[in-house]
Amino acid sequence: MTNTFAPPVAQLLALPKLGLPPRTKIAVIGAGAFGGWSALYLLRKGFDVTLIDAWGPGNSRSTSGDETRVTRSTYGANEFYFSLNVRALELWKENQVRWGKQLFYPNGVIWFCYTEENPWVDASIPFAEKYNVPYTYLTPAEIHKQFPTVNTSDLHGAWLDPHGGYLKARESCLAVHASFVKEGGRYQGAYATPGDIDSGRMTNLALSSGEHLQADIFLFACGPWLGQLFPEVLGQRITCTKQEVFYFGVPPGMTKTFDSLPAWIDLDGHNYYYGIPGNENRGFKIGVDIRGDVIDPTHSERIANGETLAKAREFLGHRFPALRSAPLLENRVCCYENSPDGNFIFEPHPEAANVWLLGGGSGHGFKHGPALGEWVANAFA
Repeated sequence: MTNTFAPPVAQLLALPKLGLPPRTKIAVIGAGAFGGWSALYLLRKGFDVTLIDAWGPGNSRSTSGDETRVTRSTYGANEFYFSLNVRALELWKENQVRWGKQLFYPNGVIWFCYTEENPWVDASIPFAEKYNVPYTYLTPAEIHKQFPTVNTSDLHGAWLDPHGGYLKARESCLAVHASFVKEGGRYQGAYATPGDIDSGRMTNLALSSGEHLQADIFLFACGPWLGQLFPEVLGQRITCTKQEVFYFGVPPGMTKTFDSLPAWIDLDGHNYYYGIPGNENRGFKIGVDIRGDVIDPTHSERIANGETLAKAREFLGHRFPALRSAPLLENRVCCYENSPDGNFIFEPHPEAANVWLLGGGSGHGFKHGPALGEWVANAFA
């Protein structure tokens, strides 16, 4: 894939436990996948938590919006992210039972391979065995038998991860937020600006409502806005790029056929097209994983690129011939909040001991949300 990872993730694994006492006041800025889940698990640890977001959970400006996200364990030789995803899936399942709302759909994830060797998948196979979530290799004939809508003419084969699938994205953010409030957390809809730093600590947050919020700890998990709020610390490390997804109309009577497909990723070595079923009848979703242009998460208009659309349409007709003449129903311009190496960032502010920075989702963070939130809460407790 386009991200590269450098295991082990020393910045995450080497952090000390803070040992904060119960009822410590913690302000979490950002109600997306990282901030929402962190706020919920901090609350469940007994902290006094206020969650703040300018436009609300799952909003269209955020990196946690849109309808669906792939949940996969495949990260090359990076065992940390593999194990984090395994734990995240346990927590997704646990919480959706608690809430009585399905958010994880176990359709599986299939990786379309052009060559015999595919390092991104091959290096993860030992971890799949270790964690008892093995993959299955499919020949072109086996792909065609199980998924006859797929053109296999240029494929060497495919790896199927039957334990993955997809998540409802926007719905998940709303569900986490609702649970946070129901369980006793406080939420404020406001834009937050970091306050002054005095004697190695941040004193307060300035909110767009005119209020100033005080807390013992400030956790900034506000995605692509991190670099804007802390330009001297993260301005060169967090970039927000334009990422496009398209929803194409399937032929009459074939909705169930396409919705039952696994989430899929095409290992072409360049575009890394991917697709996700189950988008509330909005159509067949295809996305482009290569990094787009840098955009401003607040002010940039989300207008699709015609050339990107044309290439995606051409690929779609090739890989899924039944969709060769499929009309475009919707397009979304989302954004990735990228770190330089694709690794997550969780670290203290260098000048304020009570300020922590959490981000760097880099297009693959959403699925890890509950495990990362649990991990953050355990680090603070």
